[in-house]
Formats: sequence, structure tokens, C-alpha cells
Amino acid sequence: MGILCDYFSAPTDETAAAVADVLAGPRAAADPGFEVVELKGIEPTVQLGTLEALLTGRDYDVVTRSPRWGNAVAVRHDGEVLVISLTDELHTALAAASESQLREVAVPWSETEEFWGQGEPSILAEVLIELGVLARRATARDERLYCRVCV
Repeated sequence: MGILCDYFSAPTDETAAAVADVLAGPRAAADPGFEVVELKGIEPTVQLGTLEALLTGRDYDVVTRSPRWGNAVAVRHDGEVLVISLTDELHTALAAASESQLREVAVPWSETEEFWGQGEPSILAEVLIELGVLARRATARDERLYCRVCV
């Protein structure tokens, strides 16, 4: 069974948490409506934790000590629907990275054990470019990044 992950930005944890109650996710939210990057199977804790370590040069153990790493701002249906905050450090790194930097980091990211040998660097590069755009737009709106996870 796979997981569906919708990455989006919101001005507050409370606003982001409300997305847990929208059946079809953040893209279907009526107000304020959210820009979304939909990714099946790329989860916000371990996989994006390894991405953050690669982008920032910080050790993975340091990444996981961030108070926003894996922080569930909403949990519904016995944990089948979660809204998880992304770290500010990952947000900053994604927003600051150029397209060529994101394409470069996609290669070692694809080789991490969390992709089970199935990571295709060219596809992951496109994912990272989308997340970079989301991060830059969130920065411009003074918002943070989140992920709605459906198991």
C-alpha cells in the first residue's frame, strides 16, 4: 500500500492543520486554497530528511532534531491522514537552490536506501524543481511548508 503526499504551503500551523479535514486534500480546500505538489510515495520525514542533509550538508541526525521535523500539526482517522510540517532549513535550502543544484542533488538522493533502488534521478530532479518553486513562492508569501499524508 502506498502513501499519497501533498506538499503545500500555509501561513500558520493551524491553517495547515485544517487541510486534514478536507477529503480531497489541500488542492480542494475552498479558502484560502493551496498551491500543491502531489507526490506519491515520497514521504516528508525520512526521504525529505535525507534530502535536507544532502542540500544543507548537515548530518541527518542533526536534521531529525529540528522541532519541525516530522511534527504532526494534525492527525485524523487513527493516523491515516496527517499534516506534517517541513523544517525551515529544508524550506530555505529548496528556495535558495538553483535548478542545476537541484538536478545535481537528485542523483545522490536517488541512491539513498529509502528509494529501494527505484529512484530515477531525472524524475526526482523534476520533483525537486517543483518543490523549489513551491518553497520560493511560500517564502514570498511568508508561509511555511507542509505535507498532507494519506496512508
